[in-house]
Amino acid sequence: MPPKRKCKTASNENCPKRYKSAENFSSMQKYFKSALNCVDMPSNGFSLRRCESWFQKYADKKSDKPVIGPDGIEKLCKDLDVPPEDIVMLVLAWRLGAESMGYFKLLEWKNGMTTVECDSTPKLKEKLDYLRALLNDTSTFKKIYRYAYDFSRDKEQKSLDIDTGKAMLQLLLGDFWSLTGSFVQFLNQSRYKIINRDQWNSLLEFIRAFNDANFTDYDNESAWPVMIDEFVEWYRENCVMS
Repeated sequence: MPPKRKCKTASNENCPKRYKSAENFSSMQKYFKSALNCVDMPSNGFSLRRCESWFQKYADKKSDKPVIGPDGIEKLCKDLDVPPEDIVMLVLAWRLGAESMGYFKLLEWKNGMTTVECDSTPKLKEKLDYLRALLNDTSTFKKIYRYAYDFSRDKEQKSLDIDTGKAMLQLLLGDFWSLTGSFVQFLNQSRYKIINRDQWNSLLEFIRAFNDANFTDYDNESAWPVMIDEFVEWYRENCVMS
């Protein structure tokens, strides 16, 4: 019996199937390797690479860590056509899980923007109404309200200083509680220099419990913080009577 001829090339039709399979497998490897190396998605989808490049547009170039500082956030607000004190920026910070007011870290940015599927300023601008609408949900508002306490607090202090607290209360409650101005006025003439966590959290529960501006059903013997007791007493004497 004559010896079998060796296959000259893998593309030869007379080659054994194992050679063709090896060639196909090699081609598939190259294809998937190329696909895995491609980070960008279609132009209308979310791209982590674009998201990181977008972050760099606002990042503090002088910082040794990847972070967007106050100047970068101000620039972002300008590009979004919203003032920095707009409550939507607080909602955005909450969505990013930002730890400190005035700063967005790269990881916070990537994780948060991934959840809202934004990798550019125009896309984020389109999401602003959605972010604002989150405030209309009772449960979500409570989360944002409680988040704001730690977000705006000096991390070296356990409590929130009174001036920052008043500003945050006006931002959060100004459109939701008709007595926000009265409460801030009460704080202005009070002895309080800080707002602790219990006072902060209890205030929202108090607002939801008492819709009556006269607080006719309010019980001073109940377990509300003393600050709230004093506010009710002050309000009755200075606002209800007038």
